[in-house]
Amino acid sequence: MKARASAKVSVKWIPFICVFSFVLGILFSISLKRRAWDPSESNGQQLIAQHRHEQELQLVSEDSTSQKKLSNDKDVMGEVLKTHEAIQSLDKSIAMLQMEIAASRSSQEMNLDGASSVVTPHLEGPPRQKVFMVIGINTAFSSRKRRDSVRETWMPQGEKLVQLEREKGIIIRFMIGHSATSNSILDRAIDSEDAQHKDFLRLEHVEGYHELSAKTKIFFSTAVAKWDAEFYIKVDDDVHVNLGMLAATLARHRSKPRVYIGCMKSGPVLSQKNVKYHEPEYWKFGEEGNKYFRHATGQIYAISKDLATYISINQPILHKFANEDVSLGSWFIGLEIEHIDDRNMCCGTPPDCEWKAQAGSVCVASFDWSCSGICKSVEKMKFVHERCSEGDGAVWGALI
Repeated sequence: MKARASAKVSVKWIPFICVFSFVLGILFSISLKRRAWDPSESNGQQLIAQHRHEQELQLVSEDSTSQKKLSNDKDVMGEVLKTHEAIQSLDKSIAMLQMEIAASRSSQEMNLDGASSVVTPHLEGPPRQKVFMVIGINTAFSSRKRRDSVRETWMPQGEKLVQLEREKGIIIRFMIGHSATSNSILDRAIDSEDAQHKDFLRLEHVEGYHELSAKTKIFFSTAVAKWDAEFYIKVDDDVHVNLGMLAATLARHRSKPRVYIGCMKSGPVLSQKNVKYHEPEYWKFGEEGNKYFRHATGQIYAISKDLATYISINQPILHKFANEDVSLGSWFIGLEIEHIDDRNMCCGTPPDCEWKAQAGSVCVASFDWSCSGICKSVEKMKFVHERCSEGDGAVWGALI
């Protein structure tokens, strides 16, 4: 009986349970729908998407800006380089003007003091002749035959010498001072020779073998005062020179403000007395057995205008060593200059220079190291000229 009663009660609650479950299902569905369409959640997703889109736009914008900045940086760097080059050119021009002003002022002061050893023009005088290069051939009173051998070979004469100056801007002069005795027979002989050939540069200098360093200073000072040249060259009267090759060689360096061109060497400092090239001031070069600093051999070398002007301005305080080429090298130690070692400026005599000419490398200058010049140059100069010359017309076609 009790079992039946409990079964009846359970059946009665079945409808209520079904209704209650149905209601709960509806409520649960509504809740899910609300959650699916919740505006706060939808807005959050939209904000996230929008933020992500903005970040992408920002990255694109930054990339574009960086590219523009890089392009602008390149343009700025180009302008900076152009400005730097312009400043360098201006600095060079200013330096040249300062050197010329200083040289003129120094010349005036020394002329006024009566202490100048060089005849120099005054500021109000005519302007110096602008030329490409001035060649000073070092010679002595006793070297008339050497000079004639040069005139008969590589140095133009008469109207051709004048034409060379006018058309190519190349000045060639034998440089010589005067004797210790005023108006001596030696001086008069040079005056007579100069009247005949008109190819001398007279220096206010007393000639002497041990005075070559002083003569070199005075030559550059005199040449700077007389000609406004791009290069100044010193050569000995027993050296063979190809003028066209010399001009072409120097022309390659004309854009450089301070150059020192020649065959660079570094020989031993000779402390022993009674030997050739003895250096009395050997102790200044350090321990015995040391070598000299690099300098151009004295047979031929070239310097640019700024260096020649520097010598002209400072000649009273430039120290003279026993050897002229060492002295010149010492004047440039510590200066911001370029040493150019050109071995074509120290070729040997035939067959050396002849072989080089046949190979297409014509020498600038030829001489014998054993003689510090062409051995027996009076007799041998013509032979060297015939074998090693570039041709008499080469200088006229040289690109300067």
